[in-house]
Amino acid sequence: MEGPLTGDYALAGVRVLELTNFMAGPYCGMLLADMGADVIKVENPKGGDFTRLAGPFVDGHAAGFMAVNRNKRSLALDLKSAPGREVFLRLVKTADVVVENLRPGTLDDLGVGYSVLAEANPRVILSSTSGFGQTGPYKDRAALDLIVQGMSGIMSITGEEGRPPVKVGVPLADLSAALFAAYAILAALRVRDRDGTGQHIDVSLLESAIALEAWETSGYFATGEIPKPLGSAHRINAPYQAVRTSDGYVTIGATTPANWQSFAAALGLEHLSTDERFATGPLRRKNYRELAALIEEVTSRRPSEHWYRLLERAGVPCGVLYTLDQVLEDEHVRARGFVGELAHSKLGRVRATRSPVRMSRTPLRHERAGPLLGEHTREILGEIGVSDGEVETLEREGTVLAAEALAG
Repeated sequence: MEGPLTGDYALAGVRVLELTNFMAGPYCGMLLADMGADVIKVENPKGGDFTRLAGPFVDGHAAGFMAVNRNKRSLALDLKSAPGREVFLRLVKTADVVVENLRPGTLDDLGVGYSVLAEANPRVILSSTSGFGQTGPYKDRAALDLIVQGMSGIMSITGEEGRPPVKVGVPLADLSAALFAAYAILAALRVRDRDGTGQHIDVSLLESAIALEAWETSGYFATGEIPKPLGSAHRINAPYQAVRTSDGYVTIGATTPANWQSFAAALGLEHLSTDERFATGPLRRKNYRELAALIEEVTSRRPSEHWYRLLERAGVPCGVLYTLDQVLEDEHVRARGFVGELAHSKLGRVRATRSPVRMSRTPLRHERAGPLLGEHTREILGEIGVSDGEVETLEREGTVLAAEALAG
């Protein structure tokens, strides 16, 4: 069985306790685990993280759970019981960080709020991610990524003008909150190492999503104009969007004067450079619909690969609009080794993407898929001095669950 990590990982020696479900909290924990932190996922013995039940499945194991909870260990522990809280607080004394994305106030209700954690370990850092934050009139409101994408304004600028609202295709509010939380945790660890004391981090999905709208909010503050959806077009430049080809789409970004000239020449549209509607960048942006229609009259005659290669030779930023299967098989993605395999105690090996971070001195971790519920319960309890006899008693009481017992 694997114990705490040592070695050259950036966060080797950092222990994280994760009390999370769904996406924002688990993704934050995954980012820290990728850096080598010993992330212990503390789960309810009666089912664990809700995404364990979310398809698609590989021989009964949730594919999404295995991906987002990679490199973690699972401790199945009932925090609603007095013995469970006692075990958890013993574990807190060995921890550097606690990550949670429960409803605000839930940790206090369980008797393990920040004041209790800090009393047990003044150096511990608590990172709380929630829909609307730990304070304010909305703090108790339920929030999912869809709700926050709508309330943040992101859905009001996504999709095509005059069409029904569209959310971003990935859970952007969840993922941005996870990234901001991980970023804050690293800063808090730096402060803790300097001052000797932990702190409580409060990250909201709503504010994280709004923070990504830096271009749009700054434009609104400057002009008072409310931004609208533009499809794939840009707010400032043109042509900068997806254009139709005979078999799909290519994306182009001919935004500088030199790129515009090269682009027009490559497509045989040199005459557009003298068209008063497109003579300058601001004019091309103002008339981007007319410009896109003229471009597509040409690009729709040949396949995407033709235009991609042609524009690449011309030095114009461009790309083929891929489906997911295509991007995973792209020669560049393959050459970079971004897709690999993770070990799983029941499935053997499962395919997964790696961390996009590459560090010259400290490696990133890509070892094991999300664990079985309680897979490491006995191992973790042994590390904090819980005897085999005590573990057996806790199992009989239902306070803990060990996957070894389930596996037989």
